Amino acid sequence: MTDPLKAETMAAAYGVASDTQFGAVSPPLHLSTTYAFEGFERPRRYDYGRAGNPNRDMLGEALAALEGGAGAVVTSSGMAAIDLVLGQLGPADRVVAPHDCYGGTLRLLKARADKGQFRLAIVDLADAAALDAALVDSPALVMIETPSNPLMRVTDIADVARRARAAGAATMVDNTFLSPALQRPISLGADYVIHSTTKFLNGHSDVIGGAVVAARADDADALRAWANVTGVTGSPFDAWLTLRGLRTLFVRIERQQKTAGTIAAFLKRQPQVVAVHYPGLEDHPGHALAGRQQRGFGAMLSFELAGDINAIRRFCEGVRVFTLAESLGGVESLVAHPATMTHAEMGAEGRRVAGISDQVLRLSIGLEHEDDLLADIAHALLLAQD
Repeated sequence: MTDPLKAETMAAAYGVASDTQFGAVSPPLHLSTTYAFEGFERPRRYDYGRAGNPNRDMLGEALAALEGGAGAVVTSSGMAAIDLVLGQLGPADRVVAPHDCYGGTLRLLKARADKGQFRLAIVDLADAAALDAALVDSPALVMIETPSNPLMRVTDIADVARRARAAGAATMVDNTFLSPALQRPISLGADYVIHSTTKFLNGHSDVIGGAVVAARADDADALRAWANVTGVTGSPFDAWLTLRGLRTLFVRIERQQKTAGTIAAFLKRQPQVVAVHYPGLEDHPGHALAGRQQRGFGAMLSFELAGDINAIRRFCEGVRVFTLAESLGGVESLVAHPATMTHAEMGAEGRRVAGISDQVLRLSIGLEHEDDLLADIAHALLLAQD
């Protein structure tokens, strides 16, 4: 018996040279929407593209292997991936979600709850008493986002999953910020892992996609069936591109997180910076926990800039290497202002409760040389003071 392949090898080589017809090293792209039956009442493995596609399945198999899950469903977006899990719930079910989750996630949850599709409780998962109170009502699903977007709060996955299981609830973890290269929630007790594959997994800001990885085969089967019913599955070409991007995940994120650590330390020393949120900093409240449950601190960070909205504007318009844009996880470095961009729809009160001030800026660190990124930040900080 051979030893199991390392995760780096699976990411780099999954599906390579698997073409039995021509021996293509790169997996072929299968764009067909429909597939010929072998004969009457004799369908092949694939019959219609919504229900199954070789490229989509190959990407799902790779993600399930990397996350240590039993199966995966590749969807048209990260939001579609979350909604696929929510679609397993009924009106009497209750969802517990973190108070500081991504603005798009919160928008989806509230919209579905307002339609009576499930009941919703928004809870600070770091507050043990508040979580215990929410679990008393026997929820069906507990959602975790760690590190959180954008304040990089770290949630103890194993502890929350254990407590949720004792209450009869499944646990879903959004692993978009770290990817399986740096965190594997299923090994910590999670039932589902969610990804916006748009981000680090694809890594090139040219594909919108998502995925759900299930810890158990029966859950994976149920998700596949519901994805076919609702039609939220991703396209073949997007799956092919994402698998291609996945091949460089480990080398990309290793370089990106190294630079992120350097930038976080630099920002800590700047007088114009009020706070830096990066779990790799020793004084970060989640530093020790992140060191236990993660294999690295990631390439995302945020900081709070002294001054008013005009200082924020001058900083954002002053960068030249960074790009002012939403999204994250690509090879290019991005800066975002959550209050007016990614988390705008939360409203001022919602952001206040989540601790997201108007002074917060979020950075996604790419593959540019760290000296150029540091010089760009230093220049923009000077402009912000004017």
